Amino acid sequence: MAIPLFNSIASWFLKKRIHQIELFIKYPNEVQQEVLQDLLGFAKKTKIGYQYDFSSIHQYSEFARRVPIVTYEDLTSEITAGRQGEDNILWPTPIKWYAKSSGTTNAKSKYIPVSVEALDDCHYKAGKDMLSLYINNNPEAQLFNGKTLRLGGSQELYQNERNAFGDLSAIMTDNLPFWAELNCTPSLKVSLMSEWEAKMQAIIAESSQENVTGLMGVPSWMLVLLHKLLDQYPGKSLKDIWPNIEVYFHGGVSFRPYRSQYESLLKDHSLQFYEIYNASEGFFAIQDRNDSDELLLMLDYGIFYEFIPLGEDDAAIIPLDQVKLGVRYTLVITTNGGLWRYKIGDVVQFTSLSPYRIQIAGRTKHYINAFGEELVVENADRAISVAALTCDVEVIDYSVAPIFMEGNKKGSHEWMIEFKKAPKDLMQFQSVLDQELKGLNSDYEAKRYKDMTMILPKISVAKEGLFYRWLEYNKKLGGQHKISRLSNDRKLMDSLLEMNV
Repeated sequence: MAIPLFNSIASWFLKKRIHQIELFIKYPNEVQQEVLQDLLGFAKKTKIGYQYDFSSIHQYSEFARRVPIVTYEDLTSEITAGRQGEDNILWPTPIKWYAKSSGTTNAKSKYIPVSVEALDDCHYKAGKDMLSLYINNNPEAQLFNGKTLRLGGSQELYQNERNAFGDLSAIMTDNLPFWAELNCTPSLKVSLMSEWEAKMQAIIAESSQENVTGLMGVPSWMLVLLHKLLDQYPGKSLKDIWPNIEVYFHGGVSFRPYRSQYESLLKDHSLQFYEIYNASEGFFAIQDRNDSDELLLMLDYGIFYEFIPLGEDDAAIIPLDQVKLGVRYTLVITTNGGLWRYKIGDVVQFTSLSPYRIQIAGRTKHYINAFGEELVVENADRAISVAALTCDVEVIDYSVAPIFMEGNKKGSHEWMIEFKKAPKDLMQFQSVLDQELKGLNSDYEAKRYKDMTMILPKISVAKEGLFYRWLEYNKKLGGQHKISRLSNDRKLMDSLLEMNV
């Protein structure tokens, strides 16, 4: 069967970008230094540009010496002034949009400035690159013969006389170039629906009638949508409904706990899984090979990268050309949205230096260190995946919190887990999970040694739909919201336990 003309043209157009990607792979550090100088030059007449005299900065060492490392809290006054209509503070072009983002289930909302340059040269460019890399690796792909089902967060945009704010997905949908609309489902009308339950049903009604060839969205929410879809088609797999589906582009949370569930939805059929690493602050990395869990760091999106070894102070910060394999780094970004040396809160580690490939190791605030165990999200995701495979179970969602020492009682961790397929022997699952954590994390192993500091983790089984109900109750239904995997206090765990009755 001949490939339709649109599929051929789109594939040809996207493959042209591969040459540019190969250039930054070959000259990564030169490209990054050029990005830095372009950012400094473009913003030299802004308020921050005058404050730190950007026009006289010609070397990275001078940039690092003059410009401070900041968090969102450090920029609150500048962002508030920008939202109130003051221009040219952090970035020279007017900021028309602010991406409202929490990043966790319990953090205060942030308003991340989104410039025209960030939309065009980062987010939309990355969307094309995601497709370019997939098509380049799969020359027989028929992705553009059908439509990609996209599942974003809340699509409401709140407009005032100065600017608009909402989910990044809403900002992007509202400004999508025409070519991006051609092969997407659901329609703009359905995408802009605000009530989540009604929106899910509308997506199913519309998209189930389409030739869906791809999926794109956060794994946890996409899984909810697919289960609701399959409930309407008893006895059928995903491939029965969409026989030409071939790829799922996912990001936002680790895919490891969900992979087996997606594979079971497909039954005997295969699906390519492609991971992306994006946030309201920018689009950072894309899986560039089939069947890989490593992401290519994208170096020409108007983002300059720096890295702080996890656990060290800001003075230990280094540029890309000084990173080492296997070290966990706190990510610091300077962007074409006006974020200068901004600690985004993510932790990454490099798996390759030629080209620069990374894995997401969690967030700086998402770890448990109640007893010196330094348990990070990467450890938890890997351990629960192994335990699920070993014990033939399926995990829908989970969250972990410390059980603090009281009197003579030892400390521990409590895991609240919602199973789609529960373990026949919960004690075996508990043991496998604990052993895997010991193997992955020497600090955890030391605290578990002979039960001296910590005893076996407690497994609390969540009733069906617990995490969904918690998000619904806290008005956090939607693609951007997710349950915190790890917490250093029991606030989330206790609220889950109260609802788990």
